[in-house]
Amino acid sequence: MLINAFGFLLNTLLGLLCLAFLLRFYLQLTNAPFRNPLSQAVVTMTDFAVIPTRRAVPSMFKLDTSTLLLAFLTQLLLQFLLQWLGGFPFSMSGNSIWVGLAGLSVLHLANLSMDLFFYAIIAQALLSWVNPYTPIAPALDALTRPILNPIRQVIPSPNGLDLSPLLAILAVQLIQMLIFAPLEIAVTRLF
Repeated sequence: MLINAFGFLLNTLLGLLCLAFLLRFYLQLTNAPFRNPLSQAVVTMTDFAVIPTRRAVPSMFKLDTSTLLLAFLTQLLLQFLLQWLGGFPFSMSGNSIWVGLAGLSVLHLANLSMDLFFYAIIAQALLSWVNPYTPIAPALDALTRPILNPIRQVIPSPNGLDLSPLLAILAVQLIQMLIFAPLEIAVTRLF
């Protein structure tokens, strides 16, 4: 019982930290404006680790590799701790287990990225009905634009009704069910 509670706490705290690193990475990747409450909160929450890591890990191809590396390392630590709590015998498993943990971490990062875009699309759609001029609207628009614009070019908007968020949400859910879930099952069989 206590192990389950500790696992839940680890999953929540390290998962949120990993999500904050990923959100910072994607906000920078999509050139989201940093003068809004969402961007400022993410930068404030992650500066403690990003600033020292940037000194050692330079950006590559205009990508903030230090923030992405921190997201990966956070996820790797989380997967290691969850396996360790579950009683996995690391001392008898050899070095190949680290490849499995790294693969599982990358898979969880990709799945968490899909979740991030899923919730950004939902938040943007809801805010467009309630308050389209909220201060975080430009950041959400920058995050969702690379996903929604290609859909908008293919699917017309009947009577001004934008169906691209609905189609993007369906696509994200299908990708998670058809690709990520079977991959996660295959990778976890290594443990």
